[in-house]
Amino acid sequence: MSRSSTSLLFFTLFWSATAATTPAPYTVRVLTYNIHHGEGMDGEFDLPRLARVIESTQPDLVALQEVDQGTKRASGVNQLTELARLTRLHGVFGKAMDFQGGGYGIGVLSRWPLRHVDVHPLPDPQDREPRTSLTVAVRINKNGPLIQFTNTHLDSGRDVFNRMAQASELNRVLVRDDGLPAILAGDLNSGLRTEVMQIFDNDWANVAPEDPPPPVPTGRPGRVDHVLVRPFNHWKVLESTVVDAPIASDHRPVLVVLQWNGENTRLTTRH
Repeated sequence: MSRSSTSLLFFTLFWSATAATTPAPYTVRVLTYNIHHGEGMDGEFDLPRLARVIESTQPDLVALQEVDQGTKRASGVNQLTELARLTRLHGVFGKAMDFQGGGYGIGVLSRWPLRHVDVHPLPDPQDREPRTSLTVAVRINKNGPLIQFTNTHLDSGRDVFNRMAQASELNRVLVRDDGLPAILAGDLNSGLRTEVMQIFDNDWANVAPEDPPPPVPTGRPGRVDHVLVRPFNHWKVLESTVVDAPIASDHRPVLVVLQWNGENTRLTTRH
């Protein structure tokens, strides 16, 4: 056998062995979007417009906040169900409270089938609007890793201690040592360097854009929509941006494109 043939054989065997032991990277496009119960800044309830904004980002996982499901305000429309239909994504609603004959809360859209769904109430004083988290498990494509994806919407009041209690509860429920890739997204009603966000610092990496965009259409300064990931060392940020969509809602959506470079994982049940 010639030297070139031997080298080729060695390279082929080395590549095959490396491919068998090195996990393939998987890309996940994550969008978080507070849709303002479907009402745009022009006062119009326009779900097809919201769906076009969502579709324009080609997301794999979407965290939606301020979702009306069958309420009088939304003319009885199940907004999460309709947005799932319009975007051709799998969808699930997480009710935080009864409201006007229906439900009000958060929702998840996913390109991949939902393998597990958990709605978890967050601590709230009785005089405040109830808040919740919605966690789903999805597998990237057929052979990729399982991902724990959580959407939430924290308290918007002036009392920061309510949000701090909710952030601590999210850590208690979501932070595990099983190596499962985890993403936490949503409207946290907290700026980047606040007491609330510091609660997440030890266990999560914030991968949303560092620099706040121009004020949202309401004139509110700063940014309160975030995407957090764990474990840190196996996620790589490929893109992180605020989507220019100033009319469809009083928030602009935040898009983060991630790459998972860790091991494939199995779903475990926590008791």
